[in-house]
Amino acid sequence: MKNLLSVLKISVSDKVFIKDPETSNLGKRIVEHSILLINEIGFEGFTFKKLGNKIGSNESSIYRYFESKHKLLLYLSSWYWAWLEYQLVIETFSITDANEKLEKAITVATRTVKEDSNFSHINEIILYKIIVNENSKSFLTKEVDLENKEGYFEVYKRVITRISDMILEVNKEYSFALSLASSIIEGGLHQHYLREHFPSITNCKEGKSPTNFFIHLVKSTIK
Repeated sequence: MKNLLSVLKISVSDKVFIKDPETSNLGKRIVEHSILLINEIGFEGFTFKKLGNKIGSNESSIYRYFESKHKLLLYLSSWYWAWLEYQLVIETFSITDANEKLEKAITVATRTVKEDSNFSHINEIILYKIIVNENSKSFLTKEVDLENKEGYFEVYKRVITRISDMILEVNKEYSFALSLASSIIEGGLHQHYLREHFPSITNCKEGKSPTNFFIHLVKSTIK
């Protein structure tokens, strides 16, 4: 299994990039340092010019990979959801008990992320911070319907569908499986955000994690 993971390639829709950054050292540096820079200064303050200065490359060279910083954010978001999907598959495929499988899926989807050594140019811990803080900016746009139609969010939706299917394995009569699954995904991010920035309005602190909350919520809801 370890050898298999070492050659795993996370697939991102080719619609979000002009040239696949995984195909060159410069592309990988663009991805690596965009994560670090967005985390440092925020997406609003992030520009290709600043990124170019950071990596010692012309701004124009970055535009050969991504048409805009919005498309770069879509790439980072898509990469994260594809990576999360492979975590879900790996950590649940051998579990036969439906309740145990769902609990593991909730844990994977809502836990604090640890770095994955299989992808040396991407710091998953910092990328997760970006997803918590900036992910909604990838789809809260006027172009969201068109981008959705063109398949930009397929992996994100697939993750939600996987969890929805696990909910139905536990209770096939439950009528809101997709709504609950999407609430787990988005709510997990939101609770991590609140814990970091608005701790006075969340109970997810002092030994109570978002994972604890969502396992309790789901068990109480679909029992």
